[in-house]
Amino acid sequence: METAELKKQLKKQIVEFLNLTSVNPDDIKDDEPLFGEGLGLDSIDSIELIVLLFREYGINIQDPKEGRKVLVDINTMVDYIEKNRTK
Repeated sequence: METAELKKQLKKQIVEFLNLTSVNPDDIKDDEPLFGEGLGLDSIDSIELIVLLFREYGINIQDPKEGRKVLVDINTMVDYIEKNRTK
């Protein structure tokens, strides 16, 4: 899968998985922070995103420090997925 396709798919999965009814996947910028002032996700959402990575891509993140480095924005997540996916 090409990077652009993966980004589009990941945005859609995030919106569906986190039930972000007021967010359109196309409105999420690739470099927009997922937490805080960006998309506004919280610590519960980070756990959900880790579950999403495991279910959809076979990526198991156990170290919270690693999770903080991965769950920055769409670009960072896609880079990590491309390097570490097992599915």
